[in-house]
Amino acid sequence: MPEPKYKRILLKLSGEALMGGRRTGIDAETLAAIADEIVAVRSEGVQIAIVVGGGNIFRGVTAATEGIDRVTGDNMGMLATVINALALQDALERRGANTRVTTAITMSEVAEPFIRRRAIRHLEKGRIVICAAGTGNPFFTTDSAAALRASELKCEIIFKATKVDGIYTSDPEKNPAAEKIPHTTYQRVLADRLQVMDAAAIDLARGSSIPIYIFSLREPGNIRRALLGEEIGSVVTEELPIEVGR
Repeated sequence: MPEPKYKRILLKLSGEALMGGRRTGIDAETLAAIADEIVAVRSEGVQIAIVVGGGNIFRGVTAATEGIDRVTGDNMGMLATVINALALQDALERRGANTRVTTAITMSEVAEPFIRRRAIRHLEKGRIVICAAGTGNPFFTTDSAAALRASELKCEIIFKATKVDGIYTSDPEKNPAAEKIPHTTYQRVLADRLQVMDAAAIDLARGSSIPIYIFSLREPGNIRRALLGEEIGSVVTEELPIEVGR
């Protein structure tokens, strides 16, 4: 069996990734399939931290345009991520995985607070650490939380599993002529405003020199393929790789 390329990863799951074919909420079959993949990867000795979004339940920015105060909306969104984290924890533990849900806001009855050293210890003991409630602050996305947690936990790479199989010059669902970009830099993502992560998240990842791997979650087995370094999506790094012969 090929050896995993990375030993400690941060997996960013959007709330929408849990919806499957539903318009909102959590699809049980989709959740089960994601849990199966995560457990399979963990069985190969990879340490996994997960940041999960809450867009399938509530989105603060949208709420702000509908009359709810932005700070209140973002707080509601953070609570939605906790719901998703608990659902993912349940699915993982049904498959025999040891997990811990940590939160950036205090709710000790259902999860433990995020404490960096404790979270690292969980990873070292083989537990899957699910980080919920974003950064604990309004105005910051769960993408920013993913970059922050990856930096704090010394993860080697951020895996952003989405509905699109990489980075494109424009939205491929709206523009059939959009071109896929297999490898790019943090600078180009920021300069061209490519739809990868928000600027704060990119800046955090860049500051810690953590590459970002964007790939589709719709294809079964893609998390493991990304772990093995297969070219299934798009990678963001500080510099482009040097081509052989140049």
